[in-house]
Amino acid sequence: MPRIGFLGPPGTFTEQALLTQEDLAAGELVALASIPEVLAATTAGEVDLGFVPIENSIEGTVNATLDTLAFGEALLVQREVVIDIDLHLLAPPGTKLEDIRTVLSIPHATAQVRGFLSRELPGVATAAANSTSEAARLVGERHEPGLAAVGTSLAAELYGLDVLAASIEDSTENQTRFVVVAPAGVPAPTGHDKTTIVCFQQVDRPGSLLAILQEFAARAVNLVKLESRPTKRGLGDYCFIIDLEGHVADELVADCLRDLKAKVADVRFLGSYPAASEHADGVRRDADASWSAADAWVQELRAGIASPSEGWQSGRMRSS
Repeated sequence: MPRIGFLGPPGTFTEQALLTQEDLAAGELVALASIPEVLAATTAGEVDLGFVPIENSIEGTVNATLDTLAFGEALLVQREVVIDIDLHLLAPPGTKLEDIRTVLSIPHATAQVRGFLSRELPGVATAAANSTSEAARLVGERHEPGLAAVGTSLAAELYGLDVLAASIEDSTENQTRFVVVAPAGVPAPTGHDKTTIVCFQQVDRPGSLLAILQEFAARAVNLVKLESRPTKRGLGDYCFIIDLEGHVADELVADCLRDLKAKVADVRFLGSYPAASEHADGVRRDADASWSAADAWVQELRAGIASPSEGWQSGRMRSS
């Protein structure tokens, strides 16, 4: 039975997302206090898999996850999971909205409800916790007047809190993407996959990003995400994190990564894995078939090349 580390304590959206995966939910679930702790435990082999948030549709990238994958110890994405996010304002029983003085949550969640906070609770302070569930637990334990949390309905039940305001996120289309990571291994292609890489520019010069993008465009490989991140090596030094359609087992993707590595950029491979969202699978399959046909044509042409010892006459005779 695999041990699976996730962002805890119990009641987080991370746990909710994990429990949607039957095979993972059957494992030994280990709640850890922060995203870095989950990833460190996975790297060290203390758990077999890590399960962490990586992107939100309102607030964007979860930098604690992405930066560790891009710059830390080698971990490979095994799967992605996307769930809808519904955030609530939680407080001890008897608390009224006008009583609230401080709202506690993980900063990524607080940012997703900033419209509600500025509209309904102007001037109220915000404080950081490691997760929405930790925020709810702390509010439930402290019994501090005026303290509330942004969290899940499950966390409200677990920690004895009331829902003062429901569904307070700034967008009704609020979703978070989670990833399963492991120290090694690439899942077999499914035909509906995604690959994530980090490109470090070999030389910072005009057109360097264009050169990277042209490798994908030339092969009709679609990019579903492109993001720049500081490399931590100096001000103005950036790398590019790219999510693309396809699997490293696909001829087109493999050829693209080969050329990127050889000619354009240092590349860090973060995994090829089953995609959770809709992709243009038909377009990619057609492009793969076209590439394979073109490759076969080139191989046929090259088969007619004479060896140096044979000379031009031998090659001419073989092609006639």
